[in-house]
Amino acid sequence: MNLKTFYRIYYRHRVLKATIFLKIYLFISLMFKYVLNLFYFPKTVDLDSLLLKKNFLIEKDLNYLFEYFNSDKGEKYYDQYKQPYLQKRNIITAHGYAKYYEKYFSNIKKRSLNIIEIGSFYGHASAALFFYFENSFIYSADINPDMYIYNSKRIKNFFLNSSSEISIKKDLINRDINFDIIIEDASHMLKDQIISLFMLFRILNPGGYFIIEEIDFPEKREDMRINQDLPDLKTILKKINLKQDFKSRYINEEEKEYFLKNFEKIIFHTGNLNEFVIIKKKI
Repeated sequence: MNLKTFYRIYYRHRVLKATIFLKIYLFISLMFKYVLNLFYFPKTVDLDSLLLKKNFLIEKDLNYLFEYFNSDKGEKYYDQYKQPYLQKRNIITAHGYAKYYEKYFSNIKKRSLNIIEIGSFYGHASAALFFYFENSFIYSADINPDMYIYNSKRIKNFFLNSSSEISIKKDLINRDINFDIIIEDASHMLKDQIISLFMLFRILNPGGYFIIEEIDFPEKREDMRINQDLPDLKTILKKINLKQDFKSRYINEEEKEYFLKNFEKIIFHTGNLNEFVIIKKKI
């Protein structure tokens, strides 16, 4: 993790609210804390080498793998979002999405697929998916790709700003790759969830799955919708299920028409902490 990313994650929100004197203190503290955290940053993991040593992992279920690699998509994990030197190994409740994903993925796990997680952070979920989908290629996209700690011949990690339509087009759509599974786990902001789904649904393969995690964040948290216009994505998708019309300034008519013609079903699930939605594309 470079200094710029460290600042963005742990200090920017504090600096924006601070007085001039507090800003000075925070910048001094930032440098000290960054040096301290250098001794605690996670080490790089070569998944190809790990596969040779721990081949048994490819036979494990998805929840086991999420917990093994400490992804919050499993039933439990230790908090990976604090500064590394403050992280403790106390196990806490995670989102519990794995048991739902297993129902959709178990029949396709042996296929050769293209899978992408948007909002990969350290890449723990990607590592789990690497072993679960042993014949698939895993893509990981994040606004801070330098945080990613895994490498493999079957993994590609790159920059993506899911808040920017320009970045979505330039850094992802223009790669000319179609995906079988898209997992959106990035900012969870109202606008970002909407533009990610409606812009990227075209590059989802027929019969593929598009997943938006924490889809209830804009509904429950004001900071996830500040200065953004309703309706949120959860409301839009519920209207679609009810065959009701909807309008959003973040969706153009072409994207709207394409989605309505090509989705097969929209299914909401509730995990241990939050909701997510799985959208299947028509074959």
